[in-house]
Amino acid sequence: MALKSNRKRTIRKAFQVQEKTSSPFVQNFDGTELADNDQEQIPELDLSLESDDTINSDTNQNDKNTDGDDDSSDSENEDSKEEKVVKKLGKKPNKVVLENELVKIDGMENRKTRKEKRSSIPNPENSGSSSEDENNTNTKSFFDIRREENFEGEYSLDPKVLYKLGVRKEDLGEQYADETDINAWIKNREGLPQIEADYDSDSSTEMPTNTIGNVPIEWYNEYDHIGYDIDGKKIAKPKADDEMEKFLKNADDPASLIKIRDELNQQDIRLTNEELDIIRKVQQGEFPDAQFDPYEDTVEWFTSKTMETPLTAAPEPKKRFVPSKWEHKMVMRIVRSIRNGNIYKKAEPKSREEESKTRFYDIWSTEPNEKLRNEAAKRIPPPKMKLPDHTESYHPPPEYLFTEEEIKQWEDTPRDDRKLNYIPRDYSSLREVPLYSNLISERFQRSLDLYLAPRMQRTKLNIDPDSLIPKLPDPKDLLPYPTKKSVSYDGHTDLVRSISVDHSGTWLLTGSDDNTVRLYEVLTGYCVKVWKFDDAVSSVAWNPNKEICMFVVAVGEKLHFIIPKLVADPNCLIVSELLVKNGFENKSAQTVVNWDKPTTKESDLEIYITVDHSTPIKQLVWHRKGDYLGVVLPNSNTVLIHQLSKQTTQKPFNKMNGLVQKVCFHPIKPWFLVATQRNIRIYNLMQQNLIKTLMPGAKWISSLDVHPQGDNVIMGSYDKKVCWFDLDLSSMPYKTIRYHQFAVRQVCYSKAYPLFASCSDDGSIMLFHNTVYSDLLQNPLIVPVKILKGHLITNSLGVLDIVFHPTKPWLFSCGSDNNVFLWS
Repeated sequence: MALKSNRKRTIRKAFQVQEKTSSPFVQNFDGTELADNDQEQIPELDLSLESDDTINSDTNQNDKNTDGDDDSSDSENEDSKEEKVVKKLGKKPNKVVLENELVKIDGMENRKTRKEKRSSIPNPENSGSSSEDENNTNTKSFFDIRREENFEGEYSLDPKVLYKLGVRKEDLGEQYADETDINAWIKNREGLPQIEADYDSDSSTEMPTNTIGNVPIEWYNEYDHIGYDIDGKKIAKPKADDEMEKFLKNADDPASLIKIRDELNQQDIRLTNEELDIIRKVQQGEFPDAQFDPYEDTVEWFTSKTMETPLTAAPEPKKRFVPSKWEHKMVMRIVRSIRNGNIYKKAEPKSREEESKTRFYDIWSTEPNEKLRNEAAKRIPPPKMKLPDHTESYHPPPEYLFTEEEIKQWEDTPRDDRKLNYIPRDYSSLREVPLYSNLISERFQRSLDLYLAPRMQRTKLNIDPDSLIPKLPDPKDLLPYPTKKSVSYDGHTDLVRSISVDHSGTWLLTGSDDNTVRLYEVLTGYCVKVWKFDDAVSSVAWNPNKEICMFVVAVGEKLHFIIPKLVADPNCLIVSELLVKNGFENKSAQTVVNWDKPTTKESDLEIYITVDHSTPIKQLVWHRKGDYLGVVLPNSNTVLIHQLSKQTTQKPFNKMNGLVQKVCFHPIKPWFLVATQRNIRIYNLMQQNLIKTLMPGAKWISSLDVHPQGDNVIMGSYDKKVCWFDLDLSSMPYKTIRYHQFAVRQVCYSKAYPLFASCSDDGSIMLFHNTVYSDLLQNPLIVPVKILKGHLITNSLGVLDIVFHPTKPWLFSCGSDNNVFLWS
């Protein structure tokens, strides 16, 4: 406790020294006075102490007689100050408020004492009177008072600091007599620059920094401080302005827009020009550092210039300077050829007169120059025949002879697609070779080749083949799309012609030539129910309305509306049955076909409506709302549209221009697309007029589908083509795809993903990724991504129908091999 009290007294006296030296006139070392502009010559006060022992010795000697008085006076002053604070506030404050009020009272007393001391210092301008001279002689400086005090022991501080505190050079003793020259040190200090408040200087005047770290400032809402500074002292909470004061302060402050709030220290910080420049560059996407050069030249650490040096530095051998015998023989051979006339000398250039004679000739002459005529004609040689190979021999090797399977495959292949026009035969002798049956036809084709050969030379274009191929993205970047066979739906005994998926993607419906319709669960492949009919099923279709659980089946000339009660939702079942019941009540008498109630046998099959047509049905297609159904009757070349809610039938076209193949409803607009044998016509059902006719240039159209956005149409044909139409661009196809080897049976779009597919009789399914842009100036991007092969070709038929899953990137397919697959 004594050590702490001594240290307090030492620090208190040091601060008193600073307060006394802060007056406008400071006394010099020799007793004279200095003005404010001369205060730079006084060295700074260094209070660095060496150890606690020196502090104890210093304070014990200097304050030997005043310890008790100071302690008693300090306690009495503190008690009187506390009484003043209680009297001022009217109640006993807490510890924090009491400390703040005591600090204010101490500051006021210090200012009062400094004013009294200033008044006691004489004015140097009015020093003429004798009374003032007597006062000056009686007034002692702080340094003189310090010199008169008795001190025993040795000084442990720096001699410069001791001299500043009033200790003379003679009092330092012999150990400091020759070490320090105070006057030289003072003169050296005069030439030093003034100290600037930089980062290396004292930071006692700076704002206290909150050191609470990563702690939410909201935790201090109930306290009167916001944290602690580096010394562990509390940082008082600043005054919080209301919204009106903030608004007025921001209106009056022009720099309010470039200030940010420091929530940790609860103060506004103004951004510097450098910080604003960095923020502007970051917002503009530039580099924040102005000195950074993104286009700096690269340093070639490994240069591309190689140094040509020999493999060895050995001297050239002597044998290389001897003439070569073989070179001599070669030279003599060339000399003999020149002498014999086998090697001719180049002709010398002709004179101008000779060139003029050969340059112009008579075109009407009957005997023109043969050389000029050949040069003018520039004869083109006829196309050469293919050279015979081993297969054309009468006794070819055994590996070139056909087996029975190869002979059967050659006979089944069309004539134009065969690699050879004959079957290799083996004969024992040339006398047994018969007359070639294709001799006359091949000679005729050869004559046509010679007759139709080109008669003029065409300049060959020097084009890089890689530049003609469009740059397409990698298919791996276009995932997801079907890549492999996942589920097989078994049970059919004959080819499957049609498949359909419900709106939820849970149930799959298939129709086959074995007179059955099967209902499968999509994920497991389990057959839930089978409907048996009297004729082959040509088409099946689920109703796309989510509130109705119903599908239609085309069996020969009849159309059946079936509600599967086993998988129907109770609410959907009630709505579906009520729709059928109201339809019979509101049925119109004038209809093209008859809507009949089911018989007892048909009721057992859950058939609710039966519509009888005059000819077999080929295609069924629903409108997106699930009330209208389009039907194609190819034998009568008729298109009918059924309305389920009113149980009526319309015949929109009295006469069709061409044989109807497929029909389709537009997904957005009231348009109806009809595909005939050669073209596609788009009709507006509201205005009842023709909008556009698409001309794909195909011989026989087989399938049709519309993009979910309604701006593009794809078409498949029996002549191996798949055409993409842009309705906003032209009536001609934007892209024609010829990837299939046989007839294209079906094309379809995915409603959930940018995909479309086409199936063919070659047993393959072509999968494409299509990107349709909203910008009308940018064309759609079509990328082939996958070829799916899994169906077998049976009776020249392959994959007959495909359809996408309504919500996932899955594809269903059915074929002539009695199989139905799920590709995922």
